[in-house]
Amino acid sequence: MIVVGLTGGIGSGKTTILKMFQNLDIECYIADIEAKKLMNSSKKIKKKLIEEFGKNAYTTLGLNRKYIAKIVFENPERLKTLNSIVHPRVHKHFEKFVKKVKSSYVIYENAILFESKGAKKCDFIITVTAPISVRIKRILARDTTTKVDILNRMKNQFSDEEKASKSDYIINNIDLEKAQKEVQEIHLNILQKIQEIH
Repeated sequence: MIVVGLTGGIGSGKTTILKMFQNLDIECYIADIEAKKLMNSSKKIKKKLIEEFGKNAYTTLGLNRKYIAKIVFENPERLKTLNSIVHPRVHKHFEKFVKKVKSSYVIYENAILFESKGAKKCDFIITVTAPISVRIKRILARDTTTKVDILNRMKNQFSDEEKASKSDYIINNIDLEKAQKEVQEIHLNILQKIQEIH
């Protein structure tokens, strides 16, 4: 199965691009959503997170996301610890998911595709970019957060330039129509490459 990584910094509009691929009947795995599910359902992850971050890591409702986020986005070392606990499980979960995929290829969407070493399992990589000012505006409109918190999160992710230099395709996501056209072109290009491989 051909695995196409889809990544981009916070606020770049990965979800919008992902939906365009889903509309082309391509199955997608969203690492962030699956990681959150696993943090609530895996006893091993829960045990390790409580050991590392204390009993406040969980409330009666499940993972205490705000509490964990505050710790990790202000401290890169703690973020590494969190990723080292969660991401190996996400990788295993993804491998099981791939076995059931029926589409020509699968999209593996992960905001920290390079940082979590997830890029190693991808045949092709698409990076979604947008100017930082646009990204900040989008996040402030979407989440209850502050500019300082957004910039802290951005600091913990590779820059667009770093991601783009390691990618096969780049979508500059400012104009929806243009982005849609680019998705279509990339889709056809990947299908062509799959035919060449086989």
